[in-house]
Amino acid sequence: MSLPPNPHPVPPRLVETAYPFQAHVGFELTGWGPGYARFEIDMEAHHANRHGKLHGGVYAIVLDSAMGFSGAFTGDPDDRILTMTLSMTTNFLGAARGPRLVAEGWHTGGGRKIFFTEGRMTDSDGTLVATATGTFKAQPWDRG
Repeated sequence: MSLPPNPHPVPPRLVETAYPFQAHVGFELTGWGPGYARFEIDMEAHHANRHGKLHGGVYAIVLDSAMGFSGAFTGDPDDRILTMTLSMTTNFLGAARGPRLVAEGWHTGGGRKIFFTEGRMTDSDGTLVATATGTFKAQPWDRG
């Protein structure tokens, strides 16, 4: 496999339990640091569209998560930031060959509450299969 290098493996203290939708789809946070996030997913038969190729929604879900998390890193598990997608554009460049996909997101600008991102998805061969840009809203996690 030729996955891109992971510049920020998730520190054990920051590992979060997968939220229900994430667990259902099957993607995992594998990299997280200042202005960067990385999610990975294994291609499974239930991720396929009518043509037997990876459904475009899977590309979008994993890219959306990587881009959102790229603007949510604090380095402190007790000081979490949640993000919400305001807009997202995804460009599908080719069919992923699998078996594993990597989506990386980078915080590219904005302010404290609204920020901008870019994302890239590659397959196990190192082929770029999708790109994305997004605008997100950030807010502190309310434990109440």
